[in-house]
Amino acid sequence: MVDLTVDLKNGLKLKNPVMTASGTFGYGEEYEDFFDISRLGGIIVKGTTGSHREGNPYPRMAETPHGMLNAVGLQNKGVDYFAREIYPRIKDYNTNLLVNVSGSTVEEYEDVARKINELENIPGIELNISCPNVKEGGMAFGTSCPSAVSVINAVRKVYDNHIMVKLSPNVTNVAEIASAVEGEGADSVSLINTLLGMAIDAESRRPLLSTITGGLSGPAVKPVALRMVWQVSQAVKIPVVGLGGIMTATDAIEFMLAGASAVQIGTANFIDPLVSVKVIKGIEDYCERHSVNSVTELTGGMITD
Repeated sequence: MVDLTVDLKNGLKLKNPVMTASGTFGYGEEYEDFFDISRLGGIIVKGTTGSHREGNPYPRMAETPHGMLNAVGLQNKGVDYFAREIYPRIKDYNTNLLVNVSGSTVEEYEDVARKINELENIPGIELNISCPNVKEGGMAFGTSCPSAVSVINAVRKVYDNHIMVKLSPNVTNVAEIASAVEGEGADSVSLINTLLGMAIDAESRRPLLSTITGGLSGPAVKPVALRMVWQVSQAVKIPVVGLGGIMTATDAIEFMLAGASAVQIGTANFIDPLVSVKVIKGIEDYCERHSVNSVTELTGGMITD
């Protein structure tokens, strides 16, 4: 039997290294008809802000070669609604529930984190300082060390459990920012968030997104994501969670070999609702074929000589 458990420290232990990425899996309820949610290592629920957000105007999604663009804009009903209406329905899932926390100001991040801290069955949060789809906050906090540090510092003071920080790929030196948030108390980092992109309809001469630009995800971003996961894993001691274009178990294994302790599956959920459990099984089969006793042996296992 292969040991699939992964300990990301500070109270976040996964039964396997496969989680679902925020914004691609709802609150987990949406997938209950497809498979047993408890089979997952964890679920990162929809982005949550201090107050209700309508998100960006439509159209806000567009298909691209080997990927998709989105400009949803953190549509949600706010942290109080989440705590009152959604949390009671999902709190007993037998898996790790993490809330993706976002905001337009440091104070908003702090307020949301403080309220999530009061929810007993949430072992961690994913701080989204890297969203390219909102006009204020989001990616602005994740593209420089001082702004990233300001968010982590404030949240660490009010949040007791695991803090995972989601990093932006739209930077010059992602390892530098990863090191900065590690120094302020981040327990892990996840990367990459979407790459900033755009698409145009040549016939109408108009952009396909109402916001003109949006976040690119899917297989097209995987080589960039792999490179950044490898770079960050060389620069920090805290666990790295890899995501970006993972469609198969082989993709997930490549991220682990590059240095990831765990992975998140995003865009693939829209194509195949069962992809996450298929990836879990595929990782287990790979470990058995290669006589790997614990999945943790894969992390950083890329051979370079």
